Amino acid sequence: MEPTPDEAPSHEPHDSAFGVRLNWLRAAVLGANDGIVSTAGLVVGVAGATTDRAALLTAGLAGLLAGSLSMAVGEYVSVSTQRDSERAALAVERRELREQPEAELDELTDLLAARGLTRDVAREAAEQLTERDALRAHARVELGIDPDSLTNPWHAAAASFLAFTVGALLPLLAMVLPPADARLWVTVLSVLAALTGTGWWSARLGAAPARPAVVRVVGGGALAMGVTYAVGSLLGAVGV
Repeated sequence: MEPTPDEAPSHEPHDSAFGVRLNWLRAAVLGANDGIVSTAGLVVGVAGATTDRAALLTAGLAGLLAGSLSMAVGEYVSVSTQRDSERAALAVERRELREQPEAELDELTDLLAARGLTRDVAREAAEQLTERDALRAHARVELGIDPDSLTNPWHAAAASFLAFTVGALLPLLAMVLPPADARLWVTVLSVLAALTGTGWWSARLGAAPARPAVVRVVGGGALAMGVTYAVGSLLGAVGV
């Protein structure tokens, strides 16, 4: 007899490592999207002012490097600050466990009871968790931190750099490789297709409807390219 849906075993991963991987994947998709939109806006804007391949390549490479490095540095600073905060919180928790273990046990009991356990069950669970690993228990229940999976700023910086670079390469290559009379449309169509993909993936990763996400991402990219091309054309017309 096959198990009912309620009885069937769940194969969905709910561990913290899976959550970390999912966050990294979502950040990579968003970083690639940023690379696509910002570089596309830059090269399309320059294309509005000139058809010179060298100028387009120079502008695109400058935008790619500036954007990827800026993303990497920003992510490194942000994640370093988060990691410092996590370490400081763990140090405080470690000291409190050493200096007032009974009060910390009561606190853990209260936290577990607040999550729906009866007082007796919460107390028993708190005692077992404390006996097994008090710091880990308080870190996860009280602070929402996994001591074994603290964020790594170097990994975050590298991931942001690579994601932005990969995304930025598409509009750059689409602009400089085709013939002059086709490069603008090749770039626009390539960028819109890529944004459709990143919008769909971002929605999938967030378990959200795909259509609104795709419309937002594609619409924003199209607007950015339209505005920068108009400005570039205007500046090119006046000889700036």
